[in-house]
Amino acid sequence: MESVNIDFDKAGGLVPAIVQDHRSGEVLMLGFMNSASLAETQRFGEVVFFSRSRNKLWKKGESSGHVLRVREVRVDCDADALLVRVEAVGPGVCHEGYRSCFFRELEADGNAKITEERSFAPETVYGPEKQEKKV
Repeated sequence: MESVNIDFDKAGGLVPAIVQDHRSGEVLMLGFMNSASLAETQRFGEVVFFSRSRNKLWKKGESSGHVLRVREVRVDCDADALLVRVEAVGPGVCHEGYRSCFFRELEADGNAKITEERSFAPETVYGPEKQEKKV
């Protein structure tokens, strides 16, 4: 075993955390973690991010119930990015109603094409006016 110190200082206290389905390998979302959110994630076994828009810790699923159970956390070679392999509980992780936040394909002309179908109706989960905000 080797000791590793996550480099939170490189990007102002945050590191990107790529969330991947541990079985299929599908990339579900990207969030950001600081040292406190990583500690909470490791302590409780469910993903906690640092919300840049709210400027506070945010447990994925706190309003939707669609939590991300951690199966493993990996760190890249520069120790400045994380890969969090999870079991996604619920029909999707995207606040727009998709299984993955990566449901659009960017085309050469700059337009985006939706390539997936919604897996849940976000208004039934969050209400018509309150939706789980982006990280």
